[in-house]
Amino acid sequence: MIYPKKLQKGATIGLVCPSSPVSVQRREQCISALENLGYKVKAAANLTENHGGYMAGSGKIRGQWINKMFSDPEVDAVFCVRGGDGGSRCMEYIDLDVIRKNPKIFLGYSDVTSLHLYFNQNAGLVTFHGPMVSSNIVDAFDEETARALFDALNGEGDYVFRNPPDIPVRVMKEGRATGPLTGGNLSLLSAAMGTPYEMDARGKIIFIEEVDEPVTKIEKWCYQLRNAGKFKDCKGVLLGQLTDISNEFMPEYTALDCISEILADYDIPVMYDLQSGHGRPMITLPLGALCTMDTASGYIGFAR
Repeated sequence: MIYPKKLQKGATIGLVCPSSPVSVQRREQCISALENLGYKVKAAANLTENHGGYMAGSGKIRGQWINKMFSDPEVDAVFCVRGGDGGSRCMEYIDLDVIRKNPKIFLGYSDVTSLHLYFNQNAGLVTFHGPMVSSNIVDAFDEETARALFDALNGEGDYVFRNPPDIPVRVMKEGRATGPLTGGNLSLLSAAMGTPYEMDARGKIIFIEEVDEPVTKIEKWCYQLRNAGKFKDCKGVLLGQLTDISNEFMPEYTALDCISEILADYDIPVMYDLQSGHGRPMITLPLGALCTMDTASGYIGFAR
């Protein structure tokens, strides 16, 4: 796996919208936020384009802009402005040869999950499940979110995942495991099943997060992964933020209760409450990097 080069001050960040668009005003706020951090910015032309009410242009346009940013020698890193919906439409237009020949930092989460899987599994590139420009860097770039991002991108030695001091990482199933980290947003992991972008969990540690869904969908999507053998094949599971997950039928039966039952049969370590996902703060995870998790010490670390 290729861990991309560090992001130095003065570097150029390419802004892309693989999924939903932003307003003209928000586009300018995103550019200003990155410039204020000391970076130059190249923005894709489709950031404010509106196709169907929820997509930043056609799938072809969105895929082509990702290719352009990776192939552009002036661009040092590719940041996603936001997630949203419609990212699956751009997947067939991604040129993997371009990604392989031009390995760069790729940052985002949520609807970007399929791109992470594709780049990790087919281009051998470590990517970063971390803050979006609009959703996080403009609106909520708190100290913990910023610290983790720049530590993941630019730190020396192994990167250690750390929750805020007042939010401990908790243990659902004890044990220790090492393997490449894979995963992302649960609904996208489920939607990718049976496609060329399906998650390969063999020998890996699976990360899962989700937002604003009923526990019945958590059940359905996790059981699809279970029935497909993903939990049987993996080395361990890390659960991120399960934000605003509801159960109107029995509120005391939570998403964690549901997932605990689904994973009960497997002799793998499981840790939860990692502050990475759709909540605050948003702690970065390097997807594709070799991960070691140890429930006894609470350690979650990544080799560079």
